Amino acid sequence: MASQRRGRLRLRAARPLTMTTQLAYLAALGAALCWACSGMIAITPVRRAGSFPFNYARMLLVFAMLLLALAVLRGWPSLTLEQWLRLAASGLIGILVGDTILYTSLGRLGPRRNSIIFATNAPMTAVLGYAWLGESLGWRAVAGVALVTAGVALAIAFGGRRDDAHHWESVRGDVRVGVAIGLTAALCHAIGTLIAKPVMAAGVDPVGASAIRVGVSALGLTIVAARRGRAVFANFTPGTLALTAASGFVGVAVGMTLLLYGMGHGNTGVIATLSATTPVMVLPLLWIRTRQRPAAGAWWGALIASAGVALIFNR
Repeated sequence: MASQRRGRLRLRAARPLTMTTQLAYLAALGAALCWACSGMIAITPVRRAGSFPFNYARMLLVFAMLLLALAVLRGWPSLTLEQWLRLAASGLIGILVGDTILYTSLGRLGPRRNSIIFATNAPMTAVLGYAWLGESLGWRAVAGVALVTAGVALAIAFGGRRDDAHHWESVRGDVRVGVAIGLTAALCHAIGTLIAKPVMAAGVDPVGASAIRVGVSALGLTIVAARRGRAVFANFTPGTLALTAASGFVGVAVGMTLLLYGMGHGNTGVIATLSATTPVMVLPLLWIRTRQRPAAGAWWGALIASAGVALIFNR
């Protein structure tokens, strides 16, 4: 029976892709491009306003966008109490904590290093899924974990250039602290994804689920901001707020929509792989924006990490 299934899988893989499937795969690549652009847009407001104010403002804006999308397109999803609690916990860990420290890492390391380090959320998800949900972890997944780890190490060790002059490529503070923060953010995102997985497997609308996760995160950030007792948005200018809104729109509104379309019309493993190519997407964008060619180590690190992601999600 297993051999018959493998045979059928090979037969399907050999068929030419339909136009719908091709569009789905292009949508996944578009989502990766959106996330790369979002990170580049975010670097300036993060460093001007701080990671917490940026993420707080971004979550409020994105929540408003998602509510508008639900009102126009779908309506609010019907959920059980357990599903609400799962999505709330997923939002608190994956977005409130994960995104806040992710943008702390972005402010310290810049978009290139940060995007490559964040790619480690893929092997973390695979390992935790094996330990927590009992998912299989075959040789491809193990090899993928090793490749992503090697790619990140290569990009960190050999990805810089001595003549890096653009402020986006500057490292602020101890690079080891920035790497540790980035890895923690990746872990939070992996945990948040796994908490929400049973809800999504039940067929809950992804836009509604995202709205709940983002809304809970925005509420949590509001409570934290109130306890701080000072003006959170004091360093925001109209330009900073515009960049924050643009980052949220490109990264969540457009990027999420493209990913949802891809998931609905293409192979899930292929879509996940293509949408995880952000570390590769960000390199030419940085080259165009800064007019500084990334070092060979950055290219090789990004490619090796992406190859590891491909092995993990196509096992």
